[in-house]
Amino acid sequence: MTPYPTATVFPPLPAGGLPLTDLQREVLALKKEKDALILAHNYQCEDIQGVADYVGDSLGLAYKAAEAKNATIVFCGVHFMAETAKIVNPTRRVLLPDIEAGCSLADSCPAEKLAAIKAAQPDLYVVAYINCSAAVKALCDVIVTSGNASKIVNKVPADRPILFVPDQNLGQWVSKKTGRAMQLWPGNCYAHVQFTPGALLRAKAAHPGAPVVAHPECTEAVRDMADMVCSTELMVEWSRQQKADTLIVTTESGMIHRLRREVPNKTFVAAPTDRCACNECKFMKMNTLQKVRDCLKNGTPEITLPEAIQAAAEVPLRRMLEWSR
Repeated sequence: MTPYPTATVFPPLPAGGLPLTDLQREVLALKKEKDALILAHNYQCEDIQGVADYVGDSLGLAYKAAEAKNATIVFCGVHFMAETAKIVNPTRRVLLPDIEAGCSLADSCPAEKLAAIKAAQPDLYVVAYINCSAAVKALCDVIVTSGNASKIVNKVPADRPILFVPDQNLGQWVSKKTGRAMQLWPGNCYAHVQFTPGALLRAKAAHPGAPVVAHPECTEAVRDMADMVCSTELMVEWSRQQKADTLIVTTESGMIHRLRREVPNKTFVAAPTDRCACNECKFMKMNTLQKVRDCLKNGTPEITLPEAIQAAAEVPLRRMLEWSR
């Protein structure tokens, strides 16, 4: 019988952090030369996070993209995130280091299928998790992130039935928190559903007393085992508040790079799955520092959107940004 993997443990960073590599210095020089802003999601590789102007969750990144004054935004994340940056700041050039960096969750909700459901049920109020394509956003009433979903759903008119797309696990969590019944699209994040109660129990047994934080994209069975369920952004403050020296983090392991920088002197355990010791999103990891360097040099790959989709998708995104303040 193949043994279960042991969770990967990340000790505190050395004093002063990690030194910059030659490639990181090259990227920083190019960034200045090209008047570029580098935005990186919390799940990006450590070397990319180390050169970013801002590292955060989808909500924080959307605000930063909307406020950007630089000629170019280099978005180190996945395709729908770069699309969001282009929608909220259409006059800036938006580059995605690897244009093939997609998202299984976004792919689970085709715009044509959503359009057909809306046509059949015209009274639906469509709440879309930001992890969806621009074409899907264009069909929605409001966008949410894991950090603001409950707040946004509470603002939806009480007499409107809600369809929540595309993540059923996040939708279920939000429905329980708000008490608002919702139809849930049958989609999920392939990475987060790999966390299992058994794998988490083994991690807890190996690190007795370590509190557990989990992302709401995890299944309900895993969320119920966590001491805290929250967005990646809230994980930072939660970690700061913990008295324990060791914390178990149940989300994509790139988040731990940021936690180690911003919450020093703690040890972070990347919650394992039944098959791997450190759960990584294959799409997030398609971006590399070399590709960041190359896209700065070459000005490609660039995100472009049809004007009609861009204009329609901006409405629910702006509504989210307004309702979140």
